[in-house]
Amino acid sequence: MTNYNWGIIGTGWIAHEMADALNAVNGSIYGVTALNMEKLTQFATEKKITKVFSNAKEMFNDKNIDIIYIATPHTFHYEYIKEALLAGKHVFCEKAITVNARQFDEVQEIAHEKGLILTEGFTLFHMPLFKQINQLINTGKLGEIKLVQVNFGSLKDYDPKNRFFNKDLAGGALLDIGGYATAFARMFLSSQPNTTLTTVKFFETGVDEQSGIILKNNEEQLAVITLSIRAKQPKRGVISGTKGYIEIENYPRATNAKITYTQDAHQQTTETISAGDTNKALQYEVLDMQQYITTGQDDGRLALSHDVAHILDSVRNAWGMKYPFD
Repeated sequence: MTNYNWGIIGTGWIAHEMADALNAVNGSIYGVTALNMEKLTQFATEKKITKVFSNAKEMFNDKNIDIIYIATPHTFHYEYIKEALLAGKHVFCEKAITVNARQFDEVQEIAHEKGLILTEGFTLFHMPLFKQINQLINTGKLGEIKLVQVNFGSLKDYDPKNRFFNKDLAGGALLDIGGYATAFARMFLSSQPNTTLTTVKFFETGVDEQSGIILKNNEEQLAVITLSIRAKQPKRGVISGTKGYIEIENYPRATNAKITYTQDAHQQTTETISAGDTNKALQYEVLDMQQYITTGQDDGRLALSHDVAHILDSVRNAWGMKYPFD
């Protein structure tokens, strides 16, 4: 396996997780940069990172770096992705990869033109379990897929000044957690939805607090999504077909799925499939990203992220919710 030199932008909690994953997979991390110098120095020491960069531009100009990992608030993603790609670096960016579809389409085009890999940090795209689930669906054992149901609810402390509720920082449930639910739904639909029905409850700052979303595509498959950042929900996804359904708990980093076969109305049968390790979720991301670069193709992951970005835009458009930078 080829090891690649990674440069990390940001030192928040997810950057800590990714640094541990990088050390576990590659044994070392090349570089890191962040705006807070005190936290940056502490992070570099704790994670045994070789080089500290005073700013992102300095990191992008380092010829030894192969991959830029971006773990900043959403509003900084677009500029960092664009600069990194133009500097010839592959990019792995946390979700939401951009705050709108216009930004996504631009960085996707740059990546294609430069022949670079651009990947969004959806753990469910990389968990081994989902590869098994897709294989099972492709065998036809579930019949024709008709319906996907998925939800994600977290309970953020009431704090109008927190980034989760700040419109200037692309706050709200949709971009914070909705991408995971939307990515799950899109993964199991045959094509991109072209109908969006939705309703929303806004938080006092103007961001979406909770919502219900129904998506439909040309095959008339439906996806039903519920989101909240002020009410905890189980992270649960269900994929329903004409011969059975699959239930997946904690789907962002799932390792188990229960399958119920319903074709025989008198005797339903069940089975459970298992794969992977929840604690290695980010290690799977690292391994896949490096494999994408080695092979020069990403198994269609950026195309899925493209569809997710456009679905999220269609939902926000239906709400009439705009960010200051849209």
